[in-house]
Amino acid sequence: MHVTAHAGRPDARSGRRAQAGRWLLGSTWLLLIAYVLCLLAGGVEATVTNGLWVITELTPALVCWVAVARAATGRMPLVLVASAVTVFGLATTYFLLGGAGTLPYPSFADLGYMLFYPLLLVGLVVLVHRQLRPIPRSVHVDGALGSLGAASVLAVLMAPAFETAAAGPPSLAILVAVSYPLFDLVLVSVIIGIAAARGLNLGRRWALLGLGLVVFTVSDAVYAFRVASDEYVVGTVLDAGWAVGLTLTATWLWELARPGSAAGRALNGAWTLAVPALASAAGMTVLVLGTQVRISIPAVVLAGVTLVIGVVRTQLGSRQLGRMADLRRQARTDDLTGLPNRRALYAEAAGYLYPAHDSRCALLLLDLDRFKEVNDSLGHDVGDLLLVQVGSRLNAELRPGDLLARLGGDEFAIMLRDAGHDQAVALAEKLQAVLARSFTLEGIAIETNVSIGIALFPDQGTTLKVLLRKADMAMYKAKATTSRSGHHVFTFTDDIHGDSRLRMLEDLRRAFVTDELVLHYQPKVELGTGHVHGVEALVRWQHPTRGLLPPDAFLPTAEGAGLMRELTRIVLGKALDQAVAWRAEGRPLAVAVNMSASSLIEADLPERISAMVQVRGLAPSDLMLEITEDFLMEDRARAREILWRLRESGIRIAVDDFGTGYSSLAYLRDLPIDELKLDKSFVFPMADDTRAAALVASIVELAHSLGVRMVAEGVEDAIAYAELVADGCDEAQGFYISRPLPAAALDSWFRARQVALAPMN
Repeated sequence: MHVTAHAGRPDARSGRRAQAGRWLLGSTWLLLIAYVLCLLAGGVEATVTNGLWVITELTPALVCWVAVARAATGRMPLVLVASAVTVFGLATTYFLLGGAGTLPYPSFADLGYMLFYPLLLVGLVVLVHRQLRPIPRSVHVDGALGSLGAASVLAVLMAPAFETAAAGPPSLAILVAVSYPLFDLVLVSVIIGIAAARGLNLGRRWALLGLGLVVFTVSDAVYAFRVASDEYVVGTVLDAGWAVGLTLTATWLWELARPGSAAGRALNGAWTLAVPALASAAGMTVLVLGTQVRISIPAVVLAGVTLVIGVVRTQLGSRQLGRMADLRRQARTDDLTGLPNRRALYAEAAGYLYPAHDSRCALLLLDLDRFKEVNDSLGHDVGDLLLVQVGSRLNAELRPGDLLARLGGDEFAIMLRDAGHDQAVALAEKLQAVLARSFTLEGIAIETNVSIGIALFPDQGTTLKVLLRKADMAMYKAKATTSRSGHHVFTFTDDIHGDSRLRMLEDLRRAFVTDELVLHYQPKVELGTGHVHGVEALVRWQHPTRGLLPPDAFLPTAEGAGLMRELTRIVLGKALDQAVAWRAEGRPLAVAVNMSASSLIEADLPERISAMVQVRGLAPSDLMLEITEDFLMEDRARAREILWRLRESGIRIAVDDFGTGYSSLAYLRDLPIDELKLDKSFVFPMADDTRAAALVASIVELAHSLGVRMVAEGVEDAIAYAELVADGCDEAQGFYISRPLPAAALDSWFRARQVALAPMN
């Protein structure tokens, strides 16, 4: 209990500090209101109003320092701003206590007032530097440009003050008085430049600071006029202007230091040109005014420089906006077809999915049938040409208000405005007929079909995400339907499968954590001797409610959800751990593990697998990876690289389901293959089909001629077993030998087999 109480003290102190700060901030605003009311009412004793003036400029400083203490990190810029407010308040205190009417002008009070500006400016620079490293050049340029524009306007506005001051050069007092609004405008322009910078947020925090400096600027400008005409006196409403500016600045700092304060909205797009545009307008106004009335030469020079720099900055900014627009267009355009892409579809969907009850819309999801065959047989370049022509034909059949987008691969989406069930079905049938006409590519006539899923707004969904999911279900229903109509409108019965798939996915992710995946092992018998030197590891899922699930029940879901890497890692780990256990029992067995194509594309796969083998003290030859022909043919270069790196580490490679792929046998010569696993579709008919038996014998001979071992899968009877022995096949596995068994049951199988083989030995 002592530890808990001690741990809670910082939070309690922080809460009390925050409460005290809020009370102090509220009191500051109340005192400020009281001060303003006293000045407006008139007739109040000077000692009272002067006292309130000092208090209303010192209490903001206290608020700032409480905010500094409240901030958990990043206190340096807060300290600088708090110091600026404090120096200003102390300068006012010195000004009043020292005798406002007897102090020389300028005095040490003005030195304190002058320090306010660099301290606040450095604080802002540090604050920006922590958010943007380095500070964008636009911040420097916009700040300087805003300052020049402000100076040109100020030179015009202050001209009457200079003229009424004296016939000679302005006095030091006038120069000091004029410098105050100039510094204010510099700070305002810098804040606007900072706010316009990309990556910074503009919210009520910056608005409070900007408003405070605007109040400072107005107050200082009026003060400069009165000093120039020798009309400034203490005790007018003008004095409250500085107190208001300090209080707004302190409120901004309090909000900035507040933990978890929400960031404002950043300026972007054309708003980033606000500073150069306003500065250029100010310079132009001064020059135009100079043609009508007499203005000072410094004002003309400042306005001219402002206009030149402003025009250059605006041109550069406009070009940058143009480049950004081009990049935005490119980001929403499919590179291959020139159609809008998935990002554009999501961005423009809001224009179709109106919330009004009388608006209708249809989403069509199109997927080309057997497009992979075109890529595999004719090459990806021909497949790309086909996609371009498909996009062109689809686009030609749409109305001006409809949207066609390519989502990726051979998938397209169409948003139909003001369309219901009948219009969507009619268009689907029309598009099927259009795409059924053959395409001529590279001199070859290619025919293709399309499956179309349809979802309706608002009946079947009110967001694009929901409509896409339901159109996807309908599209797969169109592919699977026995009538092969080629299109299907989503019905709520279609969602049953989708819900079950989502539940399956959620359960599968949980299975990884709760260790529900188990391995069964099927022995591989050496046909020449009857010995067993290896097993194939086959994953199963011990589902808590559905029982033991075979791989076909969950592997497609894992593959589609991108979970195969994690699943393969778990299976490899379990298989290697079992190999270690068997070796410790004096029965060394090599384990074979199936690898999906999605797992094999990982660049660091050979190193990760080698590390898993080495950390368990196994030999690399104790592991065999079984791959499919599809992986070998999809990306020959990557397959060669991955397989050779695995071979260099000593891990063996087998080709699973050999003979079922539509591929060249050249990979047997080019790739490091140790073993071919003849698919069971070749082994099943051997007992009754002499041609099938002859084919198996030829395949075995081919494998041996290339120095590759042959393993027959699916051996389910003695006849096939004997034929394979006669053909010289190296190993066999199947139900005739043993079903896949858990490790404990496999140990019993080994003992029983040893007893059965003992009389033969």
